[in-house]
Amino acid sequence: MSTNSLPPTEAEYLSKRDALWANVVSPVGYVLAVSYPVLALSTGVRAIYQLFFKADVANYVPVYLSALAALCYLTATVGFAYRRRWSWWLSAGALGFETIMTFVVGVMSFTHPDLIGRTVWRHFGEDYGFFPLFQPLLGLIWLFWPLTMENYGIRQKKSPFRHLPSDHSREDS
Repeated sequence: MSTNSLPPTEAEYLSKRDALWANVVSPVGYVLAVSYPVLALSTGVRAIYQLFFKADVANYVPVYLSALAALCYLTATVGFAYRRRWSWWLSAGALGFETIMTFVVGVMSFTHPDLIGRTVWRHFGEDYGFFPLFQPLLGLIWLFWPLTMENYGIRQKKSPFRHLPSDHSREDS
C-alpha cells in the first residue's frame, strides 16, 4: 500500500506542474530579472550622458524618451526580482506601458524622424537589437502565464482534486 494519499494520476499532475514551474517558468523570470537591469543600465547611461555631458543636443525628446524607457525597465525588474502580488501588478503595468510606447514611438520614428531622433524605442528598438520590442512582450507572457499568476497570488492555485464534500457540507452528523 502506498503512503501517498493521492491517487497516482493526481500526484503525477501535481509533480508535473511543480516541475514545470521549477524548471521552465520560474527561470524565465530570473532571466528577465537579469536582462531588464542590463537594458535599463545601457538606456539610462545613454540618457544621462546626453542630458548632462553632451554639449550639442538640439532635441531633448529622444533623451527624455530614453530616460523614460530606463525607468520602465527598472520598474518592470521589481516584479521579476520580488515575487509578490503588488510587484506583479507593478510590472504588468510597466510592461504594458512599455509595449505601448515601443509601438507608438516606433511608428512615430518613421513618420516624424526629426522629432523622435535616436532613442531606445526608435524603429521598434532597432539600435538595441529589437529587445525593446520583444522583451516586454515576453515579460507580459511570463507574467500572465497561469503558473506565474498562481505563484504571485494573483490567481487561485488549481487543484487536481474533483469536488469532494467538505466537513461543512454535512449538516446533521
